Amino acid sequence: MNILFLASEAAGLIKSGGLADVAKALPLQLKANGHEVRLMIPCYSLIKGADKFRVIYEGILNQDNPDENIRIPYRVRQTFLGNVEVWLIDCQRFFDRTSLYGDNNQAYADNGIRYVFFCAAAIEATKQLGFRPDILHCNDWHTAVSPMILRLKYAHDSFFDKTRSLLTIHNAAFQGVFDQGQLYLIPEIRNIRHEMICSGSCANFLKMGVFYADKINTVSPGYAYELTTYLGGHGMTVNFLSRRDDLSGIVNGCDYSDWDPSTDSLLRIRYSKDTLEEKVLGKYLLQRKLGLEMGDTPIYGMVARLTDQKGIGLLLPILDRFLQHKVQIIIEGTGDPDLQRQMQEIADRHKNKMVFLPKYDNVMAHQIEAASDFFLMPSIFEPCGLNQIYSLAYGTLPIVRAVGGLRDTVIDYDRDREHGNGFIFNDPSAEELLSCLRRTLILYLEDPDEMRRIKHNAMSKRFLWSDSCKEYENLYQEALKKAKW
Repeated sequence: MNILFLASEAAGLIKSGGLADVAKALPLQLKANGHEVRLMIPCYSLIKGADKFRVIYEGILNQDNPDENIRIPYRVRQTFLGNVEVWLIDCQRFFDRTSLYGDNNQAYADNGIRYVFFCAAAIEATKQLGFRPDILHCNDWHTAVSPMILRLKYAHDSFFDKTRSLLTIHNAAFQGVFDQGQLYLIPEIRNIRHEMICSGSCANFLKMGVFYADKINTVSPGYAYELTTYLGGHGMTVNFLSRRDDLSGIVNGCDYSDWDPSTDSLLRIRYSKDTLEEKVLGKYLLQRKLGLEMGDTPIYGMVARLTDQKGIGLLLPILDRFLQHKVQIIIEGTGDPDLQRQMQEIADRHKNKMVFLPKYDNVMAHQIEAASDFFLMPSIFEPCGLNQIYSLAYGTLPIVRAVGGLRDTVIDYDRDREHGNGFIFNDPSAEELLSCLRRTLILYLEDPDEMRRIKHNAMSKRFLWSDSCKEYENLYQEALKKAKW
């Protein structure tokens, strides 16, 4: 198959979150499976060396349109991630910015125009470069308008007769809602009026993708189900219910070349499930590095954005009480300034037991995963989650809420003693989280042999991109069976 993979970011070039990891790993696996893949992202000026990438096409969007305001010149630059060819849409007007999506916690006011342009230019350039896609695979709201452009602008273009589309939703809380005027660059869609897409003068980009894509998937079966409920649908329940027959979930794979404690170059002490006793040495090193008392005290680690989604609001009310026990807590992350301030105040009250690192440092993230005994992910919702998967690989038992991909990837020890590899609590309640934390502490203190066995269970579990890729291939085949609109 020929696969055109559209994303707003890709690891190895530019990254702000987990979408970038998928946008690198999945195309690489598809290429390894014998497919022809073109990964397309915006050519942000932030991408190191982007101005040196080879220019393979120069064009003007809407070149034949008499309205000069919508004739936008752009270039396509070429580079490679591994053996995957990457095409970057270069237009300084839209992508020469100091950040990807906004500055100072404020999104750019023209983000709608920016990503409408990217989608339109990407599809046009693909045709001009002669790459005829079987599958247009778009990701999240930034590229969700592309199935609509394909359906309406190219409805009678034979080049795309056999092209079908897939929208992958990594987080439906972010929908891309803009004034409809931000569609002005695409005459074929700018006057669209449909209750499943628009509300008043606003257009919802994610709703466009859900309405027009041939197939839709999310990054876990659990999250796919939650989107069809009024509690978990992020205000789009009706949209998802209307497409439930075309909606499915595929758990993300893990890049174990980066996240494997036996080969992790960012660790001084490496270990495997067969040398699990070495793990505690990494704990001692991190305790010394962060000024905590060295010893076999249980460490509860967390690396997360400080947002309500990540369950910080559940954790803050009970931290003081939990820190009365003989435990240590290490939390790394930035986000909501108020949540960050509260976290710092608690850490200041317990300087000998808790360290808060208001930053994201990849080296420290790996060291926290390796040194901790438990990993905190009390999310309010979690489409897939990666840190619980990393934690399993490192024998660091995840403590998660029973939502989305967390429920799909962690086996609760209290429900399945034989196969359990982590701990799950259900209600979005601070008290239930505290109860779960105390259960893990009792197990740690009273039964070290059982703790070792559970860690061995965790490290035996693998989430491979080769497995996820097979599910995507099946989804592509289903999309290709869909009739042309």
